[in-house]
Amino acid sequence: MEQLMRTIPYSINLADSFFKRLKGLMFRKDRLVEEGLWIIPCNSIHMCFMNFEIDAVFLNKEGQIIKMIEALRPWGFVKPVKNAYSVIELPTGTVTKLGLQKGEIIKL
Repeated sequence: MEQLMRTIPYSINLADSFFKRLKGLMFRKDRLVEEGLWIIPCNSIHMCFMNFEIDAVFLNKEGQIIKMIEALRPWGFVKPVKNAYSVIELPTGTVTKLGLQKGEIIKL
């Protein structure tokens, strides 16, 4: 079975240092609009001090989607996702809008 390689047509910022990963989108006032945050390495997230919902797409080391959570609300928590290496935080509705599917490879 050939795996589908996808891109996300948004501006994706990288959070790959301890402090960038720690801050993430906390305290941000404005919702994401055609942008996202790729947190690497990361296998779980929290929504503490968040002001809006997001879609979260968890990837393994190969960039394959292994879990998606839509409309994750402020103060929510996602337990560690087995085999997740990173997560892309996206505007609510992105998973549905782009038709993202578990097993697809995301190229960033």
